[in-house]
Order: sequence, then C-alpha cells, then structure tokens
Amino acid sequence: MKQSHHRERLLLLTSLSVFLLFLLTGCWSSNDIDKMGMGIGLALDASNKSNVEKKLEKQGKSPPHVDTITMTYQFINPKATSKESSSAGPQQKAYLNASQTGESILPIIREFSLSHDTPLFSPHLKVIVISEALLHTHRLESLLDLFLRDNEIRPSCLLLVSNGNARDVLETKKPGELPALNLLGIVDNRNRTAKILPPVSLAKLTAKLNSESSFLLQNVAASNKEVKFEGAAVINGKTKKWAGFLNEMDLEGITWITGKGKGGLVRSLDKETGQLIIYEIETMESKITPHVDGNKISFDVHINSKGRLSENWVLNANPFENEFLKRVEKAAELEVRKLVKNVTAKMQNHFHADVAGFGERLRIEYPKTWEKVKKDWDQTFSTVPITYFVKLTTTDFGASGPSK
Repeated sequence: MKQSHHRERLLLLTSLSVFLLFLLTGCWSSNDIDKMGMGIGLALDASNKSNVEKKLEKQGKSPPHVDTITMTYQFINPKATSKESSSAGPQQKAYLNASQTGESILPIIREFSLSHDTPLFSPHLKVIVISEALLHTHRLESLLDLFLRDNEIRPSCLLLVSNGNARDVLETKKPGELPALNLLGIVDNRNRTAKILPPVSLAKLTAKLNSESSFLLQNVAASNKEVKFEGAAVINGKTKKWAGFLNEMDLEGITWITGKGKGGLVRSLDKETGQLIIYEIETMESKITPHVDGNKISFDVHINSKGRLSENWVLNANPFENEFLKRVEKAAELEVRKLVKNVTAKMQNHFHADVAGFGERLRIEYPKTWEKVKKDWDQTFSTVPITYFVKLTTTDFGASGPSK
C-alpha cells in the first residue's frame, strides 16, 4: 500500500511539472522590444499653419482655418546599442524623434501608423513638454485629456513647459544621451538649487486642473541643443492657459514661501564691506498662517532656515566670531525678504494669481470663509496683506579661519 501511494504521488508531481513547463514557455502575446516604438518623451507645439494649409491645398481641400498641433515623439533607437552599430561606423544617436501634425491628439498618434512600421508603445513615457505658444491658444486640460484617460501612459509621467519650441527640448548634441531622461535627471537636482519646482506629474496635475486655483509648471529652455531649467510658467486657474512667466529669482522666492526647497544658495552682500557672502541652505521651513477678521483676510508667513557659510569674500573676517556670523545671517535674511516680497508683488499686482498656496491654507483653516471667496480667489488674493518673518541660522562655517 505504501509503495502504491508513493507511486501515485510521484505520478501526480510528474504530471504537474509537465503542465507547468507549458506555462513557462513565454508570453504568447508578447512583442519583440526592437519591433516596437519605445516612446520616452513627447513634445507638443503650435504648428506652422501655412505649411499645413499648403499641404491641404495640394490635396484640393480648403477646410475652414483651424489651430493645429505638432506632436514630436522621442523613441529609443535600438540600433544605437546593437552589435552591428558598435562594430563599425560612427556612433548612432541613442534616440529618434518623429513628428506629425493634426487638429487633436489621438488622430495625430494614428498618423504615425502611416509612416512607421513599429507601433507606438507609451508605458515608458517619462516626460511631456508643451510649448508656451500652444498654451496661449489651447487649454491645458484639453491638450492632456487623452493622456489623463489613457491607461497605457503612467501617471508618473512629468509635465514641463518650454518658452520656445518644445521639440527643441528633445534634442541634444551629446553622444549617447537621451534628452527625455536628461530632463528627469535635472529634476533630481532640487537638493542643489532652489530654482527647480517640485515635479508635477500627470497624477498631481489632475488635482490642479480640477480646482480653479492658478498654479506653476517648471519652464525649460533650449539653445543649440542644450537645455536649462529657467523659471516657471503661470497657468491661470480658470482659463487653464499660459498666463505669464516667473524668472529664476521669482521661482526662488516661491520656494522660500512654500518651504518646499531641498537645497540651494543665498547670495548676499556684507553690510559693512559690500563683499560677497554665500549662504548654503541645509534646511528650509515655512508656515503660512491665515487670519480672518470679519471680511478682512491677511496672512503671516514665518520662514526659517539652517545653513552654512559656504563662501566668504569679506577680508579679515573671522567666521568663528558670533558677531560676524550674525552679519552673515542678517545679510542672507535681507536677500530672502527681497525675493519673497518681489515675487509677491508680481503675483498680486501683475498676474493677479495665487501660485504659492495661500488659498489652500485658508481653505484648511477657515473652510467657511474659503467657500465665500474661492470663486474669485485670485482677485481677492491680489488685495490681501501679507507679512513675512524670516529667520536664517548659520550652524556651520567650515574649518577656515581669518586670513593672516
């Protein structure tokens, strides 16, 4: 009986093993990666209307004039890393860019099927860049509607705005570099500078679009196939279109107001000598406190930071002396106050838009008041008094003493 039971168990295990082998033969619905258009970056531009109209004229068509969009997809070039490519000949670019033009997003994507033998594959799409010119005429939510609905595109995909052609941002002259991935790398440098916004993904963008509050998107500029993050685009909360531009110093001011910076520098001048002092940020905190008195709304903003004296051009100054360290702190505090006050003046007097989160703090702490003012908050915000309190503390000054 024992031997019979053992044989039955052995037969069952053998049958199960054979069955499992069929499941391990591979994914029968898979596609070879080199036969798919692996998209990692996408750019949206306002197209050259005259060229489109000429193309339609050649086809004997004369449709009513419409605003058109040029989409540029960036693909990984599988041939760039192949053995054939590395064995002989000049090194190929690591990416391929292809463009199509149309009235809306999905028809443009379908146009790629007429000129490319590989289907678009977008689960690895890392970044979408939209030109400022296109956001003058198109609502952001309309341009991104397909991407927000499409399950193939991951919600972690980042969104940037360019003040020139968006497709230029997806070009590089550095061999082997993938421009879309390079943009992600720049975002990761937030611990080195206060001039980079917290990244805005498609997932985070959904909440911003559903509100009527204005917000910022990181701006990127391209010149001679080199890119640089430069300031931020202001997106109007109601129109969802481009409303203006904040420069790098403005963006630093926003970072101090929100307290969301991970690092950076404060350049200031010593009050007594006029010489340069560099304060390096180690920590940054900000607390926005709303006050409501009847129909009057005001805010206090307490900004605190700890940092180090990283560079000192003041001759014969002794960083080991508390008196000099106090001068460093006061000089840096004065510079931060200038940054926050200047950008506040722009928000209130030029853009009439709250892009620093004041309304959100009011909503949290005074929800009933927020319900009354949220419809026209940007206009209300433009007249609200804001008081800043800035405290910077030097906790590290290096190992260098005064020069002899």
